[in-house]
Amino acid sequence: MIKKVKQALANGEGCRVYGVLDVQRVAGNFHISVHGLNIFVAQMIFDGAKNVNVSHIIHDLSFGPKYPGLHNPLDGTERILRSTSGTFKYYIKIVPTEYRYISKEVLPTNQFSVTEYFSHMNEYDRSWPAVYFLYDLSPITVTIREERRSFLHFITRLCAVLGGTFALTGMLDRWMYRLLEALTKPNTRSIIR
Repeated sequence: MIKKVKQALANGEGCRVYGVLDVQRVAGNFHISVHGLNIFVAQMIFDGAKNVNVSHIIHDLSFGPKYPGLHNPLDGTERILRSTSGTFKYYIKIVPTEYRYISKEVLPTNQFSVTEYFSHMNEYDRSWPAVYFLYDLSPITVTIREERRSFLHFITRLCAVLGGTFALTGMLDRWMYRLLEALTKPNTRSIIR
């Protein structure tokens, strides 16, 4: 088995991890690493912790269902290690969110922000490289509402745009008139001589 794993690693193969985790609404973490293996097996496969490559691509990470306009900051994250190894830590702050549709349906979900940290391995480290996701929940809930603007709001904004355009054109006309007048007006000092 060790020979097969070493051959797969030499061919550039890796792991694809996907799934769903149900967690309590308290701070915690989850991580992806090789230290779940027997330490002697891991040592034989990787020839030491400094040879473990924890390069990864996060295609999708969310904490609840998605709603329109949601941007998850870790989606599409790509961290590729070339000649080094180390531990990635993503510190995630989760904000409970209620999304209220126009139909008055409520979608309880979460949005989050993230801070990233990477620590390089050196030959004296006793730990194994890993990718950690450490999360903490905010005590504040955000509510997002879908709403339609009234026709009166549209008319008000249209009048504001038209009024601004009219005022700007009037100022430009006045400035151009004064500029042309100043350029074409005869110089009064030369006539007095």
